[in-house]
Amino acid sequence: MASVLDSAQRRVTHTLETVKGLRRLRELGLTDPRDPMGTVRTALEGRVFGPPATAIRRAARLWPDRPGLADERGELTYRELDERSNALARGLQRMGVKPGTVVGVLARDHRGLLLTMVALGKLGARLALMNTGFAKPQFAAVCERENVKAVLHDSEFLGLLDALPADLPRVLTWVDEGTEIPDGTTTLDDLIAANTKTPLPAPKKPGGFIILTSGTTGLPKGAPRDKTGPLSTVQMVDRIDFPQLGTMVIVSPIFHSTGFGTWLASTAFGNKTVVARRFDAEQTLRLIAEHGAQMLIAVPTMLHRMVELDPAIREKYDTSSLKGIVIAGSALSPELSIRTAEAFGPVLYNLYGSTECAVATVARPEDLAIAPGTAGRSPTTCEVVLFDDDGKRILAKNVRGRIFIRSGAPFKGYTDGRHKQIIDGYMSSGDVGHFDDSGLLFVDGRDDDMIVSGGENVFPQEVENLLLERPDIFDAAVVGVDDVEFGKRLRAFVVPEPGHTLDPAEIKAYVKGNLARYKVPRDVFFLDDLPRNATGKLLRKVLLDYPG
Repeated sequence: MASVLDSAQRRVTHTLETVKGLRRLRELGLTDPRDPMGTVRTALEGRVFGPPATAIRRAARLWPDRPGLADERGELTYRELDERSNALARGLQRMGVKPGTVVGVLARDHRGLLLTMVALGKLGARLALMNTGFAKPQFAAVCERENVKAVLHDSEFLGLLDALPADLPRVLTWVDEGTEIPDGTTTLDDLIAANTKTPLPAPKKPGGFIILTSGTTGLPKGAPRDKTGPLSTVQMVDRIDFPQLGTMVIVSPIFHSTGFGTWLASTAFGNKTVVARRFDAEQTLRLIAEHGAQMLIAVPTMLHRMVELDPAIREKYDTSSLKGIVIAGSALSPELSIRTAEAFGPVLYNLYGSTECAVATVARPEDLAIAPGTAGRSPTTCEVVLFDDDGKRILAKNVRGRIFIRSGAPFKGYTDGRHKQIIDGYMSSGDVGHFDDSGLLFVDGRDDDMIVSGGENVFPQEVENLLLERPDIFDAAVVGVDDVEFGKRLRAFVVPEPGHTLDPAEIKAYVKGNLARYKVPRDVFFLDDLPRNATGKLLRKVLLDYPG
């Protein structure tokens, strides 16, 4: 009887959230009650074209002459993005790409990547977004697992293609200046120039897309999305004040979920999206100033490098247009939260989520002002709860537990058949955290990063955040290493600020003066840089293998 009541309660809750979510989309102008047929048309297109193609088709109808994209080659209007993706889709079709064909895309952020994403949606082909940081064995293994039948890639990755069958169709999405292209190579521009720009017939069903997990502990898993609906959109836009008919700079890689999702939101609001193939802190300031951008999308390590710039360099660029900086992909330290406000004002949004669940919580600028480093609150259609190790719900404030998420964009499992743990309809994030007295979420670390030292639980992030408060430390990481007496002890890796020489004993004394004895690192090593992936996540396994 209880299970029947629980099921009925969930259905009622889902219905109420759907109504609330649709109302929120209307408030934000993403649906227009004066144009119900336009709203219906977009919804129907989303069921067959998928998100990227639907977003561009809608934008081309509403704002055909507005610039939709700016990259190193200039600007493209929404009409040009729509028409060129039509021509590209026809060219790929003639190369054998059909509905359901899995196409691997290995490209940095530029027009070639976005046009490819849209073109594949128009064909009903399946998009597999590849990590630009792949080594050849990883790339080959993921292509085999995902059954990739064609590859579109930038010229800088030509060397990785040796690992794939020679007869696999391939197209160059970007050609670096001075690159010697092999004879017979097809480029994206060739396909666009050789084919008509007229629309294609709609596919019978969406091809869907696969976004890879960060892969910090092994081969990245594939998180598929066959289709998304309005509730997926509302969880991204509910607590973030995206500009409308404005400009956004995205330096977070679009092959990952944050860049992908925020690009879709930018397009939905008719913004010009400015992208760059490689991140540079000063260049990002220049892009914000040149384009008068209202929003920046980045990962914390990128933002860290921007606030670390000499103030004289930052003052060269007028960033007064900037009303929002959205970061995601790795933990936000309280120190970075505070320093961002000092450098750019109260503009920071901290988005917490994952490839599997999309958005879980968002901390708005006012949240970060009172609780630096917080992950914030859940948007409409999402809910975050805590469970203990026995699967019992934790309701008390300031009690650490495992983070579980119920999302408006439900995850149906990885492409290799595995799934996340689910309790009462809530999916594990793999993180642990707590809620403060105000109900704000704090993420304390990864569940599998926890170290038991002398019978005490230690999360490295707490020690890392303490180290990052020091003005003479640029970056820091902490891992657990085997210890005969304690089982595990901490080892710290520190990147000093330029011009500073640090002493291991003094670093240990500093931690001992601020935290419990068992949280003091046994060893302290100094490095020039920490190993991180393209989304800014720390590669702890690399540090665990560090000799010492």
